Amino acid sequence: MIYLMNYWINKMEIKSILDTDLYKFSVSYAYMKLFSDAIGTFEFVDRNGSCYTEEDIDYLNYEIANLASLKLSDSEKKFMQEKCYFIPDYYFEWLQSFKFDCSKIHFHLDEECHLHIDVTDYLYKVTLYEIPILALVSRLQHRFNKWDITDLYTRTGNKVRNLPYEFKVADFGTRRRFSYDVQSEVIDKLLHDCPQNFVGTSNCHMAYLRDIKMIGTFPHEWVMFHGAMYGYDQANYLALENWINVYDGELGIALSDTYTSNVFFKNFSKKHAKLFDGVRQDSGDPFQFINKCVDRYRELNINPITKTIVFSDSLDFPKAIDIFNCCKGRINCSFGIGTNLTCDLEGVKPSNIVMKLVSCRMNSKQPVKKCIKLSDVEGKHIGDPEEVALAQMIINQHYDE
Repeated sequence: MIYLMNYWINKMEIKSILDTDLYKFSVSYAYMKLFSDAIGTFEFVDRNGSCYTEEDIDYLNYEIANLASLKLSDSEKKFMQEKCYFIPDYYFEWLQSFKFDCSKIHFHLDEECHLHIDVTDYLYKVTLYEIPILALVSRLQHRFNKWDITDLYTRTGNKVRNLPYEFKVADFGTRRRFSYDVQSEVIDKLLHDCPQNFVGTSNCHMAYLRDIKMIGTFPHEWVMFHGAMYGYDQANYLALENWINVYDGELGIALSDTYTSNVFFKNFSKKHAKLFDGVRQDSGDPFQFINKCVDRYRELNINPITKTIVFSDSLDFPKAIDIFNCCKGRINCSFGIGTNLTCDLEGVKPSNIVMKLVSCRMNSKQPVKKCIKLSDVEGKHIGDPEEVALAQMIINQHYDE
């Protein structure tokens, strides 16, 4: 019986409840502590407009049914309690009792064979569905593609050969990976080839298996929730303030681009600039962002060299090296690289999929509010077009954008 159980676990794409990004647990606990009655809906979007088949739906049915069998083990719980000292033990006690409810995951094909997925639940629960679902759809798209470990090792090795000693990189590749196995091999290759440069992974299960550092703070959804609840002009400030209320200075990298980085830096107070270790750049021109970030710290009489920018926007290593050189002597930097590590294989086109918070309400008695994101790249805004236009108008009036 144990042999059969291990066999089926090995066949599953998602092998552990920890096979997700650290910030899913950090934001889950933040919701639990401050907004335990809040409810949200996540929806899947394939930006490439890919067509899917009924066989794809069968695959998803199989894999999603397997999600319900996942349970945090005692050793996994101990690892998370030790490494995530900033999250109280009772959260992981709760997590050990948590199981994915497959009846809440709704998916179907429309008449044009586009895939639709949505999940609704309390925010501290529903946020945990995002990464596993994305990883499953990414695997679905690549499940008939072959991969060669020699090719993977060669590609990864060439990328990290002769990196500057001060260059720091983390694996951010779970959601759009080729497969669990490819991500695992990439991490092992990075640990072997560039241990001085590789600082960890966002994936908690990969970290657990190797006893390495987990990387992450909070996602866009945290700011989007505050925007829906309190207004777009207050969202960045209140999201940072509440993060401090929960974590008291831990997990101190602030996400900058939920409602454009220009608005973020106008909201970025001296208190927040001092308490947060740095900021994350996830869209737009990274070189312009460096200038804006350095200028803002100087306006606040903070030496930028004491702070860090984490870059995570569709990076490859040549681009990251250029950014690193631009930051040198001005501000510290590190890099979260995803698809270019975990889905860079011969003949394979990476997926372009997201799953975002589209609506929320403070509790079951309150009205549902739409959630949107304004990218630093025009045309990549996320959410209801009318709500996007409304948010832009409010922000433009308030900040003279």
